[in-house]
Amino acid sequence: MSLFNAETTRREAMAAMAAAFRKAGVDDPAGDARYLLCAAAEIDHAALIRDPGAPLEEEACGRLEEYAARRVAREPATRILGTRGFWSLDLAVAPDVLDPRPDSEAVIDAALKFLGERQNAPLAIADLGSGSGALLCALLDVFEKASGLAVDVSEAARALSARNLAACGFSARARVMCRDWSEIAGETFDLIVSNPPYIPSGDIPGLDPEVRDHDPALALDGGADGLAAFRSLARVTPRLLAPGGIAIVEMGWDQRERVERIFTTAGFAVLGAQRDLGGIDRALVVGR
Repeated sequence: MSLFNAETTRREAMAAMAAAFRKAGVDDPAGDARYLLCAAAEIDHAALIRDPGAPLEEEACGRLEEYAARRVAREPATRILGTRGFWSLDLAVAPDVLDPRPDSEAVIDAALKFLGERQNAPLAIADLGSGSGALLCALLDVFEKASGLAVDVSEAARALSARNLAACGFSARARVMCRDWSEIAGETFDLIVSNPPYIPSGDIPGLDPEVRDHDPALALDGGADGLAAFRSLARVTPRLLAPGGIAIVEMGWDQRERVERIFTTAGFAVLGAQRDLGGIDRALVVGR
């Protein structure tokens, strides 16, 4: 049954979508309804507030029907629209590449906290397991004289990183490689960041459909205990980290103690951790 017609107002469309999303188990039904309606009607939030009683146009109705059906099926709104706001940037998202989450912005906050005095220095940055390139794009936005390397074993991720770096205007300061991070040789970095796969394999079937069914397993599966990628990073990072440099890794909500142990066993000093917006220790900072 159609939810909308040419006489449906913006307010009515939002209410109908929010009700359908709530019934489907969507976390933020009202927020997603507003986000998708603005995209379908090609208006901004201010226009929606100014005139919520305006009727939907025929083309907008068609788009909104499609968007609503896909969201009820638990496809993330960002994947429906193909964009994700991250830090201060609008980034493209794509199938087979991890959709960056706001929690990952803790990595950028940590970089500013520990390297803020070097914000105008020509830092060398490496994003290991770059996915969409979100971390490197945000860091090059913050550290305006820095250069960066994005590395991912996925060709789809490599292509999306390159696309986002170009769209943000950072191509001249960034390189992208499709390879394992253990294969990087002959260079060192002042800042190494990574959002590695850290979900225990057995936990993946129980994840929300938005994650389980739409994010690639390669970017989620951290092995039996969720820590396999951290062990690999702890082996690789010592030869890649420049003197005085730091590494920042994103981690799961209950992993700080175990991730710290992995890095201290490898000879690192733990410098601190950054909490995400939910108050969870999300980004661990280590140095030589």
